Amino acid sequence: MGNLVAIVGRPNVGKSTLFNRLTESRTAIVSEVAGTTRDRQYGHVIWGGRECSLVDTGGWVVNSEDIFEDEINKQVEIAIEEADVILFLVDIMNGVTDLDDQVARILRKSGKEVIVVANKADNYDQHAYAAEFYSLGLGDPFIISSANGSGTGDLLDEICSRFKNDKNDDLEDLPKFAIVGRPNAGKSSLLNAFIGEERHIVTDIAGTTRDSIYTKYDKFGFAFYLVDTAGIRKKNKVNEDIEYYSVLRSIRSIENSDVCILMIDATRGIEAQDMNIFQLIEKNRKGLVVCVNKWDIMADKSKESIKCMEDAIRERFAPFRDFPIIFASAVTKQRIYKVIETACQVYENRKRVVKTSELNEYMLDCISAYPPPNNKGKFVKIKYVTQLKATTTVSDDKSHEEIINVPQVPSFAFFCNLPQWVKEPYRRYLENKIREKWNFSGTPINIFMREK
Repeated sequence: MGNLVAIVGRPNVGKSTLFNRLTESRTAIVSEVAGTTRDRQYGHVIWGGRECSLVDTGGWVVNSEDIFEDEINKQVEIAIEEADVILFLVDIMNGVTDLDDQVARILRKSGKEVIVVANKADNYDQHAYAAEFYSLGLGDPFIISSANGSGTGDLLDEICSRFKNDKNDDLEDLPKFAIVGRPNAGKSSLLNAFIGEERHIVTDIAGTTRDSIYTKYDKFGFAFYLVDTAGIRKKNKVNEDIEYYSVLRSIRSIENSDVCILMIDATRGIEAQDMNIFQLIEKNRKGLVVCVNKWDIMADKSKESIKCMEDAIRERFAPFRDFPIIFASAVTKQRIYKVIETACQVYENRKRVVKTSELNEYMLDCISAYPPPNNKGKFVKIKYVTQLKATTTVSDDKSHEEIINVPQVPSFAFFCNLPQWVKEPYRRYLENKIREKWNFSGTPINIFMREK
């Protein structure tokens, strides 16, 4: 993971259609969780064994009906700052517009990997029009139709050929933590609180993944890496749309970590952007520790207000509720040791293996106490359960044959006669029963139904 591909271009050239085409038609998409409008603008693509993240820049522009030129230029500049490969989408029916010329000018100066993609070539007769795009000075245009998918395979081959080597083999097998959150939630203060300790050894290892810096800490009796996306940019260089920019930054840190420490500002509570970042963490199946920062300046620190805040956070992040919440202050260093200790515990929970005999003894009792509801007179009988190894690939059910890669999170396969009849509420019941018995706090769990 770690390669970031951004789609840029003026409005109505088909950015979202291309985004949907490249993500939804591939075999491994992290499930699309409904609930935020921003959700559709970030996804994973696997092609030829290579994996990358795809971002549709247009999705973050506020007034999409009436976009000003400087707004588009701003989006392009942010994409240039963050992405490894940029897809510059143009419309073959309209030819080169003034706005395309402006975007091309910025892209030429950037020295980035840019692929010109001529979209809306819905039939072969239109291919001849693509010659006009050579005038952009960005190499051969790739002719595609994101509506019917023609040319997208060749485009994906080209994208993958532009990736740098994305392995970090030189890293020790230590937990990797990312501190994420919206701007001003206190990420830098928390980092400084860690760095401010005298007793530590810090070594920076620049990952080959562009801009991920792994800072190794050996302190508090724990050894771990903090994942950070390298040096905060000069603010004047990118007139950034803060929200879009911080989400793009978070993607890289989240993907390269095992456990995410999500900072929430106690003075502001949960905001839409906290939800966006939480959904990135959930989509990538990462461990989660919520750190409510600035607790030192809250007037009401009673048990009731702590309980109220915890309930509000779990309510917003439902159905995933089993994660630790720590009330801390990066400035006074209150409970920052607890944050690291908890993140290490979540990392251990991710690797927890339950014996098959214990699993069956406990879970089969739970299932007989509350069997799956019958569907049109058909009864589901679950006979056996086992925990899958991290490398297993499974097909989720008979209705679609693709192979789903099990990420390195605890994954359980329940063998039964009619896997397709087991619906989401019952899977959640099974997951909750597993969580009640074994400590999987902070880590997602995969539940697969398999035909016996």
